[in-house]
Amino acid sequence: MGLLTKNEQNRLVDAIKTAETNTSGEIRLHIQNRCKDDIFELAQKKFEELGMTATEQRNGVLIFMALKDKKFAILGDSGINELVPEDFWQSTVNVMTESFKNKDLIGGLEKGILKAGDALKEFFPYQSDDINELSDEISFDEK
Repeated sequence: MGLLTKNEQNRLVDAIKTAETNTSGEIRLHIQNRCKDDIFELAQKKFEELGMTATEQRNGVLIFMALKDKKFAILGDSGINELVPEDFWQSTVNVMTESFKNKDLIGGLEKGILKAGDALKEFFPYQSDDINELSDEISFDEK
């Protein structure tokens, strides 16, 4: 997939693994080129396609990025959304946007992933019997 280099992909997967280390929560990253429709509607469809509503505690988070259109959305499942402060996802967007403005796409995505992981760790701490319910790999779409 030509949207990210192998090194960039590895950095982001490592960030996901780090973010999930101390939580039972799950983080996924989806990247595609274009988003002609509403970014949140498209992200919601992808959230369901990736099986993110299937986590036992409904604590999945999706960061959805349309690179060429410079749009992104962050969605949390019902379990996490009920617990995080009302402005949490917007504050995460703000952290990421600051890096994006400085032309640091990968750094911004890493910061967003780690910030989501911090919230998950607070509300869904790691348990000894936790299993990784969703893949840590990045999903891509050439659209």
